[in-house]
Amino acid sequence: MTKIRGLVGISFAGFLFIFIQCVPSKVLLSPVPSELISVEGYASLRIYGGDNTVRTKFSFLFLLPDQGDIVASNFLGQTIYRITITSNDAFLIIPSKKVYWKGKEEEIIDTFLGFKLNMREMISLLTGEWQELGLIQEDRKDQRWEFEKDPAGRIISGWRDSLRFEIEEFVNDSRLARVITFDSMFTTGRVRLIKAAFNKPVRPESFSSDFLLHYQQKSWEEIQALIDNES
Repeated sequence: MTKIRGLVGISFAGFLFIFIQCVPSKVLLSPVPSELISVEGYASLRIYGGDNTVRTKFSFLFLLPDQGDIVASNFLGQTIYRITITSNDAFLIIPSKKVYWKGKEEEIIDTFLGFKLNMREMISLLTGEWQELGLIQEDRKDQRWEFEKDPAGRIISGWRDSLRFEIEEFVNDSRLARVITFDSMFTTGRVRLIKAAFNKPVRPESFSSDFLLHYQQKSWEEIQALIDNES
């Protein structure tokens, strides 16, 4: 819960309420392809944890199967923090302070959502590509996740240990989730997709961590203090 409280201070409730109410119904900037290579776009996140509520807007770029870049911004479009996960490393970055925290990808995503997922699972949650990303195993005894499907074969809910998610709304007839709710031991929340585009060329530097050579590495406690000071 310490990590969640660190990000709870980043709240743009008034702006997001107005912004989300004005979002046009069209979500897709390009058709959903039969094979997903990358997904990018914008979404809103609301997390309830104890007496705290987090409301944020974020952009994302996911390169299947396991790379992602997430940027949370304020109402002026200024980056507050950034999460970059590659096949080898995971970082939570505060660009304005030129500092970062390096941890395991499940820990990094835990600071964002309030529960532990790896990047492959997070991509699957949005895209519905659980089978394609190797997260559904034929032998159920070895399966970490259990799922419920609709008549079209789309996964509409899933659970593992104390974590459960449900897809409240899909984008058109695709497997792409438009509204996701989740419930874990410590938090509940909701993700709403605002815009998405697919298979656009990904710049080689999108997941590069070379720029961190000019940043200072900090502990989570130091990063949390900086976030609290900015809130």
